[in-house]
Amino acid sequence: MTEENLSLERLVFDAIEIEIVNHILTIRLNRPKRKNAISPTMAAEIIYALDYAKQQRDIRVVVLAANGDVFCAGGDLAAMSGKVVETNSTVPVRGSTDDIAMRFRHLNKPSIACIQGNLFAGALLFLCNVTHAIAAEGVKFSAPEIKRGLWPFMVMGGLFRIMPQRAALDFVMRGNSISTDQAEKWGLINESVAAESLQGHVASLAKELASLAPGSIALGLASYVQQDGMDFDSALPFLREQLSVCLQSPDAKEGIAAFLEKREPKWD
Repeated sequence: MTEENLSLERLVFDAIEIEIVNHILTIRLNRPKRKNAISPTMAAEIIYALDYAKQQRDIRVVVLAANGDVFCAGGDLAAMSGKVVETNSTVPVRGSTDDIAMRFRHLNKPSIACIQGNLFAGALLFLCNVTHAIAAEGVKFSAPEIKRGLWPFMVMGGLFRIMPQRAALDFVMRGNSISTDQAEKWGLINESVAAESLQGHVASLAKELASLAPGSIALGLASYVQQDGMDFDSALPFLREQLSVCLQSPDAKEGIAAFLEKREPKWD
């Protein structure tokens, strides 16, 4: 992708809300009356926000949250059937719904899904490609496409890298929902917390991640994605090279100096 100087100025976001505080960019899904279903406008706005976050060194963490009782119902079936969804958005289109997964996967920054309500279908594209997922107790997860005569093709790319294979197959083949306990057991989420503690828990996690070496995290996450497609014999030499690069980086030099000088590191 060609390097661009993206800006949020004078843009009207219609399907999401954007907030940047203390190195943390929060993307909040904002179609509660439509159960935050992913319309073409929402997809375009999320992609633009992620591209902006990747470009801005000052943004160290991305949080994906939602307004309303449902986190996300997946793709907007009305829009998928050809119905035009009116919008006031002025955000440039830089990709479609499927591209969201790739944007999260190649963001090279910590990303946290703050899941306050049930999550369905195409919303798993978010869940399987963020680095962290925290859910409120009692939330349900499902891939119900088969019950509508569909199949979650794009979701499988991330889902089968997160969940045990047989569990993931059963999950998509029968379309039944699973609890936060089961989602945590199968690795679909990191953990579940009481609903009243969710916002504070995610804020604390985001703050912690934002306090860590941003350059080393970026290098590490990029390397993680790249080695994921390698066999072990190819991955190890590649990772050895990346370690050498990391050791010469400003973050590593500052971190080691701070340790030796018994002080807190200061990341640029």
